[in-house]
Amino acid sequence: MTDEETQDEEFQELQDEILEELETVHDPEIPVNIVDLGLIYDMEFDGDHVDIEMTLTSMGCPTADSIMREVELTTEQVDGIESADVELVWQPPWSPEKVSEEGRVQLNAMGINI
Repeated sequence: MTDEETQDEEFQELQDEILEELETVHDPEIPVNIVDLGLIYDMEFDGDHVDIEMTLTSMGCPTADSIMREVELTTEQVDGIESADVELVWQPPWSPEKVSEEGRVQLNAMGINI
């Protein structure tokens, strides 16, 4: 295995750990975690720093700043991550098709069918 392949594997493991931790972050208006809602779009690693691109279900979300801050703080709790920056993006726009199967089950249990 080359050094690049080893590094890619390490970043994939870190990404998986970050996503697992981010399952604890919820949109306060929708009691489903942001990972299952499909709000995390991308992660770029630079050593022990990660840049995260995410979106929200609507541009007018009144809790955008607190959600982004919680994503940053939660990410920084993962072993191997010293710092994180979160960028809010609107392209591609979020749609219900981005919700995971687990998220759909949770929404359906609340009477929200997507």
